[in-house]
Amino acid sequence: MTTTTDLAKPEPSSDAPRTTAAHAKLPLTLLAVLTIVCIATVWSPAAGRTSWMLEVGPGLAGVAVLIGVYRRFPMSRLVYWGVFLHMLILIYGGYYTYALTPLGSWAKEAFHLSRNHYDRVGHIALGFFPALTIREVLLRRTPLRRGGWLTFLILSVVLAIAAFWELLEWWVTLLVASDVGQAFLGSQGDIWDAQWDMVLALIGAMVALPLLGGLHDRSMARVPGLIEGAPR
Repeated sequence: MTTTTDLAKPEPSSDAPRTTAAHAKLPLTLLAVLTIVCIATVWSPAAGRTSWMLEVGPGLAGVAVLIGVYRRFPMSRLVYWGVFLHMLILIYGGYYTYALTPLGSWAKEAFHLSRNHYDRVGHIALGFFPALTIREVLLRRTPLRRGGWLTFLILSVVLAIAAFWELLEWWVTLLVASDVGQAFLGSQGDIWDAQWDMVLALIGAMVALPLLGGLHDRSMARVPGLIEGAPR
């Protein structure tokens, strides 16, 4: 006999493979495009391959982590889009070095700026896009709920990442050849460059959370494991 409880239960997971496969199409497509872009730019970058690897390598490590955990922890499509766009920003900076990007040089001339500000864009992105990844991990893997403490912890993690990146730039400058290290550092003579970079990452996260929070929630709701009642 069919009971009300039985009717309330979700259907068996016969649609799960199709749902999972449909969800995987976007990250696989983005990964394929990213692979082509990486191969095309690492072949003969204007800044040299060492500089390219220093700038892009940490992002590629993050992509590798997402690939490794995909079966157990597929993330929302919005996060994958964010990672993809962030990687394009890193690759463009790594191809030329942040201080010599044509886009930044054009803006410097057009708006009579004192420096190439593309590295500022890169550090805003360092807060803007990872904030969504951090938010999703905290919401799905911890008891945290939406609210002030969640926002505080996301901003704290973003600021920690930004600070660690500044330490990484310092270590590379000390350990790698001075010309490559200085290009990677990208301070362009600004004694407050590290402080600006950390503040801009924090601002990027502070903009991303209210701007994309609702869209991120809707994107998370479409993750196959959450739709089918799998553990969070």
